Amino acid sequence: MKKDALAFLAFFLFALGVSGQEQFPNTLFFTDTTTAPGASLADMGWIEGHWMGEAFGGITEEVWTPPLGGSMMCAFKLVVNDQVKFYELVTIAEENGSLILRLKHFHPGLEGWEEKDDVVEFKLVKVAEGKVYFDGFTFERVSEEEMNIYVVIQRGEEKAETKFNYQRVSK
Repeated sequence: MKKDALAFLAFFLFALGVSGQEQFPNTLFFTDTTTAPGASLADMGWIEGHWMGEAFGGITEEVWTPPLGGSMMCAFKLVVNDQVKFYELVTIAEENGSLILRLKHFHPGLEGWEEKDDVVEFKLVKVAEGKVYFDGFTFERVSEEEMNIYVVIQRGEEKAETKFNYQRVSK
């Protein structure tokens, strides 16, 4: 079980420090010359609800709370062969007139992947019609009942854009 978790950890090392010159069709990156644009949770409110999809040979599930207290919160899990492989706790918060996405990974027994006080952060890069771009992490509104999330994931030296397609289960 720990070997599987370590493999997933290696797979989910997000593209921190990805060069802004690298191109992926659905993601943008925060660079030294990027300034976080003005935004609020109203730009993200459409993600509220219970979403399910398929990825990595299993079922993915996300539950996003409505905006409250200047943030939204999400619980994520990946289930493969009826076994939880890992969880994530995710927040999107309003800070300094913009948005920031933070997440933390957990093994099935809720042991954290990152060090105790560490989180993975994704600064806001751009808000466009139906899309919100964080650093290597994009939300795309396909319809009221469908969304895509694109994440650039690093595995060893390779970086790839991964698409998560979700269908709304409930709001």
